[in-house]
Amino acid sequence: MEDYPNKISIKSWAEEDRPREKLSGQGRRALTDAELIAILIGSGSRDESAVVLSKRILHHYENDLNKLGKASIAELCKFKGVGEAKAISIIAALEIGRRRGDTEIKVLDEVKSSRDGYNIMRRHLMDLNHEEFWIMLIGRSSKVLAKELVSKGGLSGTVADPKIIFHMALQHQASAIIMVHNHPSGNLKPSREDLVLTKKIADAGRMLDINVLDHLIITDSGYFSFGDEGLL
Repeated sequence: MEDYPNKISIKSWAEEDRPREKLSGQGRRALTDAELIAILIGSGSRDESAVVLSKRILHHYENDLNKLGKASIAELCKFKGVGEAKAISIIAALEIGRRRGDTEIKVLDEVKSSRDGYNIMRRHLMDLNHEEFWIMLIGRSSKVLAKELVSKGGLSGTVADPKIIFHMALQHQASAIIMVHNHPSGNLKPSREDLVLTKKIADAGRMLDINVLDHLIITDSGYFSFGDEGLL
């Protein structure tokens, strides 16, 4: 009786099932997420094809490209068959996709609503696994003078020093500021620390005649505005 191999190499597949040939013949939209990632990976191993490896990676991240986009090189290298070069290719491709999404939103140079602030700052704070605290420095005509990173923290929080915040504001001769930070957990609800800090900065701003227009909490799925909610 003839023996059959347990594994079939990608070269043995029907042409329409090979990712590169499929993209060339049927167009990019015909490919699944796993097939697109398989093209980035280039090759699998003796035990599995690039497509099967890609499916395994996606399954680990619940088939969510946003979750995969947060993976580090070290995390991806834990998958058998993924070395540093393949991990870098995946991360780079997903980052290009994210940046493309950013360019589809007209980048504003003025802020007239919380949505404007969110659209300007989202690209800096999405897909992060740690907290960052930024301020937007605003001129008298609602123009954005600068965006400054104040501090970085861990998964659960970061410390924002009011002295640093207002030093930056005075350096840029800003008439107003907007505070912005992210919640890697995805929870848009402000913490007690967020509320205390917001009041502290707003009170200090009134003394210095620097208006605190808003404080935005940004997650991968949206934002929370202290100003819109009457919390300033």
